[in-house]
Amino acid sequence: MRLGPRPAALGLLLLLCAPAAGAGDAQGEHRSDYDREALLGGQEEVDEYVKLAPEEQQKRLKSIVKKIDLDSDGFLTESELSSWIQMSFKHYAMQEAKQQFVEYDKNSDGSVSWDEYNIQMYDRVIDFDENTALDDAEEESFRQLHLKDKKRFEKANQDSDPGLNLEEFIAFEHPEEVDYMTEFVIEEALEEHDKDGDGFVSLEEFLGDYRRDPAANEDPEWILVEKDRFLNDYDKDSDGRLDPQELLSWVVPNNQGIAQEEALHLIDEMDLNNDRKLSEAEILENQDLFLTSEATDYGRQLHDEYFHRDEL
Repeated sequence: MRLGPRPAALGLLLLLCAPAAGAGDAQGEHRSDYDREALLGGQEEVDEYVKLAPEEQQKRLKSIVKKIDLDSDGFLTESELSSWIQMSFKHYAMQEAKQQFVEYDKNSDGSVSWDEYNIQMYDRVIDFDENTALDDAEEESFRQLHLKDKKRFEKANQDSDPGLNLEEFIAFEHPEEVDYMTEFVIEEALEEHDKDGDGFVSLEEFLGDYRRDPAANEDPEWILVEKDRFLNDYDKDSDGRLDPQELLSWVVPNNQGIAQEEALHLIDEMDLNNDRKLSEAEILENQDLFLTSEATDYGRQLHDEYFHRDEL
């Protein structure tokens, strides 16, 4: 179930925002050539990027900047940048789901059945008994995951058709993007983590099976990090447990937070006159940085007409 932040996007964001060994010279100077390969995704994407003539790069970039500027005042604010990045996240998630839909719809009838999903995923139709656990631990773990997929499939289906249409398939693949799946996401998270059944997730339940080694004087570093996340990021009312809404902020990708962090980073790096907003001139002055950021999906938007054509 896709309930965590996009690993690639988050990893690339952290790479952009933090200095990395070998990413610059001895003084930590920003190296755009390193960023292009690391952030565009590889040499093939870099080659595609450099195929555009400088004039065409600038033309498409100006078109994107114009679209980000929602109030058309000639400046990009943190809010406008953040909104654009979040829209980009959702656009590519939906595009991926649409491509998957075609692959899963084996008979091209405009609907993905549970059998078609199984065939695409496992090359065969799998059917487990919901009430019979398996002796082998690995097989039982797979049975549990498969049953969760089936439950999510059934929840995404909103009509009498046994298969999923495109909208329902998107809800199945990206339940965090669809309002009617929110309750299911919370229920599934509680089922997995709420061991005492009180409707909340305690710190102990949040940490899972971890138990401190009796011989250790303190918790390992990763546990300290997780405790800090629980206390400072998720437990908003500081009552020592996560209620359903707080739980949602843990299990659902926080694209808004990622987008805000990236927007702030761009303003910090590119705002030459310290007015906390970006003009077109400032962006063009720092074109390499802007093209190796989430604001353009690491330059990908220059090759996607959805973003740089005259009208969205």
